[in-house]
Amino acid sequence: MFSTNSSFVIVLASLVVLAIAYRGIAALREYERFVVFTLGRFTGVKGPGLVFVVPVLQNAVRVDLRVRVLSVPVQDVISRDNVSVKVSAVVYYRVSRPDEAIIQVEDFEEATSQLAQTTLRSVLGEHDLDAMLAERKQINDNIQSILDEHYHSWGINVLNVEIKNVDLNETMIRAIARQAEAERNRRAKVIDAEGELQAADRLRQAGEILAGWPQAMQLRTLLALQSIAGDKSSTIVFPLPIELAGALGIGRSAG
Repeated sequence: MFSTNSSFVIVLASLVVLAIAYRGIAALREYERFVVFTLGRFTGVKGPGLVFVVPVLQNAVRVDLRVRVLSVPVQDVISRDNVSVKVSAVVYYRVSRPDEAIIQVEDFEEATSQLAQTTLRSVLGEHDLDAMLAERKQINDNIQSILDEHYHSWGINVLNVEIKNVDLNETMIRAIARQAEAERNRRAKVIDAEGELQAADRLRQAGEILAGWPQAMQLRTLLALQSIAGDKSSTIVFPLPIELAGALGIGRSAG
């Protein structure tokens, strides 16, 4: 009788041990790690592969090491030139040191999201609207550098930051369109003025050349007459040199 009871106890104890051991066994994928705590103290990072955690005495937190995509919600930003815009962005990051990601911050995913939002508003608020629209790569790199510096102590690396959209209200869109049109008109007037200036300078140079070479002036006069004749004009005014007019007595006053 005693032998039967002993065997039953042994079998039961074995089953309990096996059940506990089974509960403590986990198979971790290549991109997963266990942050293990023994009686509340951090005792190491385990994985990948088959990992055993002693039930009751130890507990583990599973951490995914793959690249994560954080979509930053739309933020209301006031630019340096007092323009209100709505900006959204996306942040790519990964956990590089799982122990620090669990120990240093309570919820690294929530902390990452909140810091990304405040950094986005802070950085964009230092730029004019034109810079937001034209210098996105520089702004992205600036935000990434700031986030990476803060996340480093949490065991997180920022891989990339991209501003997705910069949305303006209808009033500002119309104002920008008017500004762009005014800028195009200004450039057109400047180009016309520069053309007039160049033309005037060329005419001045041509006048100086013709003034120093009378034969060229006569040749130019003949070309002008040819052009007038080609236009089928009914009246042709033929210029007569003053010297010749004086020799012929034309233009002398009577008496």
